[in-house]
Amino acid sequence: MQAVQFHEVGGPEVLHLVDIDRPTPGTGQVRIRVAASAHNAADGGMRGGFLPIPVQLPHVPGYDVSGTVDALGDGVDGLSIGDAVIGFLPMELDGGAAEYVVAPAASLVPAPTSIPLTDAAALPSVALTAWQALFDDGHLAAGQRVLVVGAGGVVGGYAIQLAKRAGVTVVATASPRSVAAVRAAGADQVIDHTTTEPLDALDGQVDVLLNLAPIDPEQFAADVAAVRDGGTVVSTTAFMATPGDEERGVAATTVFVRPDRERLAELVSLVDAGQLTVQVDRRIPLAELPALHAEAEAGQVAGKVIVLP
Repeated sequence: MQAVQFHEVGGPEVLHLVDIDRPTPGTGQVRIRVAASAHNAADGGMRGGFLPIPVQLPHVPGYDVSGTVDALGDGVDGLSIGDAVIGFLPMELDGGAAEYVVAPAASLVPAPTSIPLTDAAALPSVALTAWQALFDDGHLAAGQRVLVVGAGGVVGGYAIQLAKRAGVTVVATASPRSVAAVRAAGADQVIDHTTTEPLDALDGQVDVLLNLAPIDPEQFAADVAAVRDGGTVVSTTAFMATPGDEERGVAATTVFVRPDRERLAELVSLVDAGQLTVQVDRRIPLAELPALHAEAEAGQVAGKVIVLP
């Protein structure tokens, strides 16, 4: 089968389109005929050796995947050959940038039926990140307010949709190129961060500040003033410290997405109920994945890209 693989960490040049043996599922695993995988920023971090994830080499990237169950290992219940599934795969194991991938059955859920199976690969880790940041770590509740800094990205779009569905008022910062998309996602107030500081535009404090952008650390620390006493600052930028305010009881937490099969199934239900829109901005063939990594390293990838084997 064809796959994109790297044998050593390094730049995008270590990625190669190769022919390798089709994997065989072990106990508790299934083999998936891949419909699509999704590109995420962490793929570049693992390829480059920047993330502390014990990747097994050689490694196939693409931990978000959609496809059809093709073979069952021993001890697998609840899945059958032919089932359409999506999953957030263990990041240290081979991913879905291939024609087939072996996955733990426990990491898979039935795919949405209201969107193409290929597009469903764009959902798992980014939507889970948004949910975990807002509700598991931010403890947001109906009637509260959240400030989403850097809301123009994919996680930001899910965060806005999920917060609005939960009855939360959303204030979001975005650049001019993404203001329209952030409004369309449902933000109540959009601040153009290229012209206005969030603190100058806010009408009162928020319960949670969710940062999704690599902002200046001094600016990040200053933005904590936007959070009420006892509130929470949550950030997905793991390479920089998340500031809080101990004197005012403002907690600080950094989010790195965690597997959650139950929550992923709930997100699929929201998609099929028309309450959550899956974002796909671009679709590329498997052979173009090394070039996509090069684009991403140069900061030229916007939106969500899925990879078709």
